[in-house]
Amino acid sequence: MRLSFVGELGWELHVPRPACVPVYQAVMTAGAKHGLVNAGYRAIDSLSIEKGYRHWHADLRPDDSPLEAGLAFTCKLKSAVPFLGREALEKQRAEGLRRRLLCFTVDEKVPMFGLEAIWRNGQVVGHIRRADFGFAIDKTLAYGYIRDPSGGPVSLDFVKSGDYALERMGVTYPARAHLKSPFDPDNKRVKGFY
Repeated sequence: MRLSFVGELGWELHVPRPACVPVYQAVMTAGAKHGLVNAGYRAIDSLSIEKGYRHWHADLRPDDSPLEAGLAFTCKLKSAVPFLGREALEKQRAEGLRRRLLCFTVDEKVPMFGLEAIWRNGQVVGHIRRADFGFAIDKTLAYGYIRDPSGGPVSLDFVKSGDYALERMGVTYPARAHLKSPFDPDNKRVKGFY
């Protein structure tokens, strides 16, 4: 299948179990001249966070809405197509988001894993759900939901007007907030445009 969880031009191979070893050997043999090597799941995590691809267990949970997660494009809100939860999303859109998932970059190479505090203008406004190192951009990347401490909506102006820091083990590191992943924000690489 033409599918990628890491945001690169690629394929996912679905083969019967008895064919797994022969297919693996054939792929590794054919790829040897291109420098193909095995990569582990941590590589998948690092690549997917750079692209802004969401993980169900971390970035997305049952209590997160597609609007809060920046996934409104997955809903049919611009059409008349009915779907379960449509009214709730329309109400949330009209009232404004009370929290919003943001991407943060930290220039310092500091390991982060999740649950680090997100500071905005000297106040804690949320915590990191998932973090990893982005090798293509040479920065620490983190995703977390923020709230307005006053209880108001988390508008784009609110996001853009803040000074951010991420706290790891009592030390704060200056951070930059992004609404989209800073690496390939237009998702061109998965379409073969490098």
